[in-house]
Amino acid sequence: MRRKVTNRNIAGPDHVFNSEKVGKFINYIMIRGQKETARKIVYDAFELIKTKGGATIADPMEVFDTALKNTGPLTEVRSRRVGGANYQIPREVRPERRVFLSMKWIIDAARGGKGAPMASRLADEIILASKNEGKAVKKREDTHKMAEANKAFAHFAW
Repeated sequence: MRRKVTNRNIAGPDHVFNSEKVGKFINYIMIRGQKETARKIVYDAFELIKTKGGATIADPMEVFDTALKNTGPLTEVRSRRVGGANYQIPREVRPERRVFLSMKWIIDAARGGKGAPMASRLADEIILASKNEGKAVKKREDTHKMAEANKAFAHFAW
């Protein structure tokens, strides 16, 4: 069994919402070390969530947390070689990896869209994910289907 990582770097909280999740999200958005650009994208997206939601959505942090919860996978498949054959073995996802995959899928879905500014696409994807819709939620469902289809190989888990 793997040992716990002792020196894991923890992203600091962001300046506006004082949340470590948002700080980590900004770091995942960042490309080529341009953190200020990433901050601007995330904060603009949160402002758009406030305005697009209207009266029903007041707090962008609640929407963001709901979106992360709705897109985080519970199981995934890991490849394992047994006797010359590769098997896709369903495994439970650790909480840190669940958050990482959730953020990654939301960002990938937002980057996949074309024609609108990144902040607008990100806001749309976060709102859709909070309503259990969108590409990131579909990715989670596909991952769960794959794990369900391969549950016959669960006895190969290490």
